[in-house]
Amino acid sequence: MKKKHYASSGKILKIDRERPSQEAIQKAVSTIREGGLVAFPTDTFYGLGADAQNKVAVERIYQVKGREVGKPILVVVSEIEGASALATEVLPAARQLMERFWPGPLTLLLSARPNLPSALLGGEDKIGVRIPNHPVALALLKEWGGPLTATSANPAGRESPLTAEEVAESLGGKVDLILDAGPTPGGQASTIVDATLRPPRLVRAGAISFDTVMEALGLTLTDQHDW
Repeated sequence: MKKKHYASSGKILKIDRERPSQEAIQKAVSTIREGGLVAFPTDTFYGLGADAQNKVAVERIYQVKGREVGKPILVVVSEIEGASALATEVLPAARQLMERFWPGPLTLLLSARPNLPSALLGGEDKIGVRIPNHPVALALLKEWGGPLTATSANPAGRESPLTAEEVAESLGGKVDLILDAGPTPGGQASTIVDATLRPPRLVRAGAISFDTVMEALGLTLTDQHDW
């Protein structure tokens, strides 16, 4: 009998990191489709996934995390075209950065389409998006076929979780499903860069240095830059 690559325990569903079970991924997708919240591993920490285009599900994230109202929620996609579908415009520099650093810990702010939930944008007109470099996250995104939220799966003000157990301890019954693929790398969160500006502007320092980002565009930081 062929061994399955996952096992369930309450709301925690174990899943093989390198060979994610299709059955487990489909269960997660079904949960999200019903408006539920699914914690899943990324290349930094465990993220809290919901249908990024479901207003009610996005607002639920604020309640679950105790998140400050008006603070934007970052999303993840499985391919560059998925990011472009969320934006009214993608500047050439933004596409260069996507092709150079995705999948990976670089979040780009793009001009958001007006039909996206206002809670997702925090009242702004930009959306933060990236492609995560993790087999389970990518499998989930490809099966879902659209953008998912990926804010860290922890209460606001607490440290970002490295394991499924940490998610369960901090959020408990507030999350509908947790995909447990073992510990995540942790370290720094994704770097956030506003790619709607010419040249791009650093919003949050993170795993990829801004010097490296600028070098990829053939640009150099100078003393005249205030960012």
